[in-house]
Amino acid sequence: MSAKYERIPYLVLFNEASAFKDTYGGEIGKVAVEAHLLKPATPSDSVVIFSHPIGGGAYLPLVGAIARAGVHTIYCNTRYRGNDTALIMERAVMDLAACVRDAKERLCYKKVYLAGWSGGGALSLFYQAQAQDPRVTQTPAGDAYDLNAANFIPADGLMLLAAHLSRNLTLTEWLDPSITDESRPFERDPAWNIFDPAGPKPPFSADFLAEYRARQIARNRRITAWVKEQLADLKARGLDNHERCFTVQGTMADPRWVDPAVDANDRKPNWCMLGDPFVVNDGPVGLARFSTLRSWLSQWSYDDSNADGLKCAARISGPMLVIENSADDACTPSHAARLMAAASGCTIEHHVVKGANHYYFGQPELVQQAADVVTRWVAARG
Repeated sequence: MSAKYERIPYLVLFNEASAFKDTYGGEIGKVAVEAHLLKPATPSDSVVIFSHPIGGGAYLPLVGAIARAGVHTIYCNTRYRGNDTALIMERAVMDLAACVRDAKERLCYKKVYLAGWSGGGALSLFYQAQAQDPRVTQTPAGDAYDLNAANFIPADGLMLLAAHLSRNLTLTEWLDPSITDESRPFERDPAWNIFDPAGPKPPFSADFLAEYRARQIARNRRITAWVKEQLADLKARGLDNHERCFTVQGTMADPRWVDPAVDANDRKPNWCMLGDPFVVNDGPVGLARFSTLRSWLSQWSYDDSNADGLKCAARISGPMLVIENSADDACTPSHAARLMAAASGCTIEHHVVKGANHYYFGQPELVQQAADVVTRWVAARG
């Protein structure tokens, strides 16, 4: 049953201590978070809040479908909307915290459920982990940023909707291990270049995949070691607030995209959610293509990110809804399985939407199925 809703754009404003700007424009120390309230005509004391590290999802099919089903819905963009070049996950989760507090205190919703769609899954997990088990007082770069003092309000439940593990873990699974020297990224080892006509071909053996994964982690750690050296050098010279910007090539070389038997689901081969993986591997839309030292450690470092989805999931409890799309060309089945296994303290309800792709593009009947599941889950909690 479809209901009309009103879309109300608004801002959440707050102050924070900051020694430098990491987003374009605006006054240092002032943060304006853009949000959309999708408000059905029928009143409710519950609201579902979507957020994503780089936002931009206020008009996604699932967001509107949930609101049309009569669920009060907020889409909260972080300050980094559309640009993750210098994104700091600790600041992004602070933006989500400000939106949650505003929904509770100004908009007077008694219950808040976090809807972690895609990359928003790990952001929601990070939020809930910090709300239930506060630990973070600085960024991985060592910059003071006290999330404990912000006293996050725990959400009343968490949804992982076509969610991947987290930015640091997903990037690592997508890194091209044929790049062994970051200063010469287009000189690639053919033994590990799955896009090279003379390189390895599917089906890939278990031994090949194990070594491939180990080499991906090793590459992430090499970049991280270089980043830490650069930061240490800047600080040793008294340049504590200075940055260095850099590019990372080869970030869409997951064997899943060329061998559909790897982490199999109903997706089509030689395809990923951003298009042809061979093109995306070095194209401008690839993950972590443009980064800064601090952002790499916070977003992309395999070992250092505070927003690691598996580690955060292990720290939370409460109700959790997991929706998996069977033809997802971004978040394959092992992601949902590993997140559910990590969230051992949660009461989990799991659904699979058969045939659904990552965005539900061209699939209005399937996005409605997912919206119906969310609606029933929220209703069951009053």
